[in-house]
Amino acid sequence: MELNADFEARVVVHSDDLHWVKSPMAGVDRRMLDRIGDEVARATTIVRYAPGSHFSEHTHTGGEEFIVLEGVFQDEHGDFPEGTYVRNPPTSAHTPGSDDGCTIFVKLWQFDMDDRTQFRKTMAEELGEPVGGVATALLHQDARETVTYHHVDPGATLSSDADGGTELLVLSGSLTEGGDVLRKGGWLRLPSGQRLSATAGEEGAKVWVKTGHLIHARAPVL
Repeated sequence: MELNADFEARVVVHSDDLHWVKSPMAGVDRRMLDRIGDEVARATTIVRYAPGSHFSEHTHTGGEEFIVLEGVFQDEHGDFPEGTYVRNPPTSAHTPGSDDGCTIFVKLWQFDMDDRTQFRKTMAEELGEPVGGVATALLHQDARETVTYHHVDPGATLSSDADGGTELLVLSGSLTEGGDVLRKGGWLRLPSGQRLSATAGEEGAKVWVKTGHLIHARAPVL
């Protein structure tokens, strides 16, 4: 399966408009944003766990990172409430689920295969002081990518000239970029060489951003 697999194209998805698609596990549904592959895939997805649902234990051969969007995600490493950012590197394993239900934004098979750093962060606790109306948290950085979280004041502009492509998810509020208004759940992907300039609406915006990674996009190597 290939979905939004041209990484040299600008892509906008209003994820709240997508239908939920059942996964192989009962009670776990997905909204797919981009994908190369079938059940083993380089994928960017919004995943919804019904109360009491879970996956069986599995290993993330290609790594996994996710944000908890709503509810509390759980595994044997603990409880992960809304606003938590998690990186589970290649070779890590867990048994994910949710007693009360949750929704996460998750990316699979997009790690440096030598990465072994596992961590969780409460994104809002990492924020620095605002600069030009934008407060920024550095969540992760390596030679391949930079991952950040931002609080953008009403009317302020979130911008980036980073090489290697840009991807963002609006967690709350709204942003306008290139004539498109992105509200909660809005997902934007810009190819390498295209500058990000996104202005927050009257309620401001909370935004997750990743840069530098798109030039490394490829199908999983099994």
